[in-house]
Amino acid sequence: MGSAGIDATHEGTRREAWRRGLAIIAALAAAAFLIGLVVLVASSNRERDAAMVRERHSYEVVIVSRALDAALARSEAALGRFVVSSDKQTGALYFDEWRKAGRLLDRLRVLTRDNPEQVELGNELARLYIARGRELAAPASQSNYGRAWEAVGLFYQAGQAASLTRINAILTQISDQERAILHERSLRAAESTERSNRLAALLSGLGLLLVVAALGLGWATVSAFAEQRLARRDAQAEAERAETLEYAVAERTRELREANESLRREGVERAAAEAQLRQVQKMEAVGQLTGGIAHDFNNMLAVVVGGLDLARRRLSHEAQEVGRHIDNAMEGANRAAALTKRLLAFARAEPLLPEGLDPAKLISGMSDLLDRALGERISMTLRAADDSWQIWCDPSQFENAVLNLAVNARDAMEGEGELTIETSNVTLAAGEVNEAPAGDYVRIDVTDTGVGMTPEVRDRAFEPFFTTKPVGKGTGLGLSQIFGFIRQSEGDIAIRSAPGEGTTVSLYLPRFTAKGAAQDATIVEEAVPPVAIDASGTTILVVEDDPRVRNATVGALAEIGYVPLPCPGGEEALALLAQHPEIGLVISDVVMPGMTGPELADEIARQHPDLGILFVTGFVGEAGDAGRMSGRDVLRKPFTVSALEAAVAAALHRHPPAHRAA
Repeated sequence: MGSAGIDATHEGTRREAWRRGLAIIAALAAAAFLIGLVVLVASSNRERDAAMVRERHSYEVVIVSRALDAALARSEAALGRFVVSSDKQTGALYFDEWRKAGRLLDRLRVLTRDNPEQVELGNELARLYIARGRELAAPASQSNYGRAWEAVGLFYQAGQAASLTRINAILTQISDQERAILHERSLRAAESTERSNRLAALLSGLGLLLVVAALGLGWATVSAFAEQRLARRDAQAEAERAETLEYAVAERTRELREANESLRREGVERAAAEAQLRQVQKMEAVGQLTGGIAHDFNNMLAVVVGGLDLARRRLSHEAQEVGRHIDNAMEGANRAAALTKRLLAFARAEPLLPEGLDPAKLISGMSDLLDRALGERISMTLRAADDSWQIWCDPSQFENAVLNLAVNARDAMEGEGELTIETSNVTLAAGEVNEAPAGDYVRIDVTDTGVGMTPEVRDRAFEPFFTTKPVGKGTGLGLSQIFGFIRQSEGDIAIRSAPGEGTTVSLYLPRFTAKGAAQDATIVEEAVPPVAIDASGTTILVVEDDPRVRNATVGALAEIGYVPLPCPGGEEALALLAQHPEIGLVISDVVMPGMTGPELADEIARQHPDLGILFVTGFVGEAGDAGRMSGRDVLRKPFTVSALEAAVAAALHRHPPAHRAA
């Protein structure tokens, strides 16, 4: 009987072990199934989110394509009004809308770069945009010069161009393709959402089944184990669930905190980018304004300076009082010319004479000039980097920039303090300093111990005519001129300053390489002596659309012994060249209605390759043909008779007059 009891006990133990094993296997299988289902639900949710992102992307492509179409339509409508009314504000609206269309086109090409077919359409659209811009530029240019009938005709021709129809067709094709893709993506998103919902429902049902199974397992456990072991196990299970829940809550909290921090950083970066964009747009607008003012002002000054110089030459034997008044007028005109040069420097249209130079050595050579400008109570320290790189820029403009910064620092320190000028070699990443591209640069830091700048003053420091100095102490063009020179030299500029902490202005100029030494136009200044050549009596063709400047130039040429032949435009000039083989030199303006100066030069080089050409202009960058003027002689407005004489003699020396067949 004892043996039977022992066997029964063993049998009961074995059955208990089997039950435990089966329970464990069932629990593991349920857990594996649950984990697989959770993973499947998570994967389905990710697919749903990805489908929604692609759907939003397609919406944005459709919206941008329609906005581009609308911007192009508004631009051409504004051009039509401009052609009819010649209202400059309407012309500006046309240019603004056309640039806006260009930005939308860039955005559309970025959005469609994941679709090869739409990439090809975007490339074709970009080419058509450029071609369409040329077609519309013709009537805009004619209307700007007051040629209404020509502008209307050109605008009508542009309206019949095939590019307009093709642009609309491409935009419609892109929009239709994206709508088809949007429809497909919407279906996929709906399918993903439906699949995710089904899996979630399945997961909920499984959870309910697990609850039922847990109840059954609890009942079996109560029948198999004592209350004490059951209570201990329940307590342990509760502790584990609490720990798991606490860990899950902590993880979710961390993810939310990281997401919030990321959103905050993105907001700060976006605000900074928008502020920088507004500043750049403002500076570009002011640059265009100053360039236009300088161009018109130089034309007026050319007439004033030429006329006064002729009068002074002819009044040398008359009353001294008349000569004194003429000298005063010449001084005022020359000061106005200097002002336009500073405006042109800010507008980045001042012609430069760059060369390879060592900035540290150039600044060291300026030490005496800087000492005199700063005064005895300001101590100056020069620091140069070992093996300092060379830069490619105009040395006189560079010296003027350094001197301007030193004088500003002196005024900020109220005549007493420490000024440090330091050069160093740096390598910048893209976007590290404003708009400077990645590459090697030489940085010139000008640091003072003055009062410093507030953020508001620092943001406006480069605006022309903005100054914190008292009336009569400054024009507000110093820093704006430096800004224009640095940007024209393909560099950048930055300011670090705070009230009471002084100011550091950093100039970044690209490292000089052999490829940077391009051939530039020969600029003839007032101080250039005339070249000794006997060319008196030479016939010179004067091509100038402004009758006042043309008359002044003709009078000056006649004064110094040449035979001037006036002409109002490029087409008339070519006709006169065919009729007058005795013409030995052509003097031409750069910007003229119809055929521009560089276009006339190209045609003359084709028909009369040995004939010399001298450009006369106050704004070398105005025609957008600076590269085509490379290697040519340029006389800058306003000019005196002596400067004109020197420029003509130099041009005739390089291109001696030769007989041409009629």
